[in-house]
Amino acid sequence: MKTPPAQLDKTTFGFWLYLMTDCVLFASLFATFAVLRANTAGGPSGKDIFDLPFVLTETVLLLTSSFTSGMALLAARAKVHKQVFFWLSATFLLGAAFLFMEMREFTHIVSEGHGWRMSAFLSSFFTLVGTHGAHIAVGLIWMFVMMFRFSASKISANDLRRLTLFTMFWHFLDIVWIFIFTIVYMFGALS
Repeated sequence: MKTPPAQLDKTTFGFWLYLMTDCVLFASLFATFAVLRANTAGGPSGKDIFDLPFVLTETVLLLTSSFTSGMALLAARAKVHKQVFFWLSATFLLGAAFLFMEMREFTHIVSEGHGWRMSAFLSSFFTLVGTHGAHIAVGLIWMFVMMFRFSASKISANDLRRLTLFTMFWHFLDIVWIFIFTIVYMFGALS
């Protein structure tokens, strides 16, 4: 059953609307972090707890996953089914590795006694970076469902639309991460 063009337009518009609300959410979290980043209550600052080489590795993983998701979309448009599955699998593995590293970083910071309740800085840090991580987890679930669908049948026009929307979502998360890497980690570790 084909989806009418008007429905596709509504779906695409709705997804853009969702991305804009996520922009507002992340803008609010960045503003909160900017205001609270110096409020350490005598605890550690970003300079004390951030490991830039570790975070740079996370960044490379996530940016590479953006490339592989784009390759999956190109393969889907070219109707090369096996390549779509390959590129989505690569994207999934890179995204999962990123999320694992982020959880490992959180665990390490908390194990050193620097939990989110210790200071306004840590609370805003965990909220901002954790919200991004939650979005990555949702993206991984979305990707897994698509991979399951694609393994069972050929890619339909609706599947291509879903993959296009997913790729937009994934690129959006990469853009947010670039801001997190720059504003939270780089400025935090160097100031």
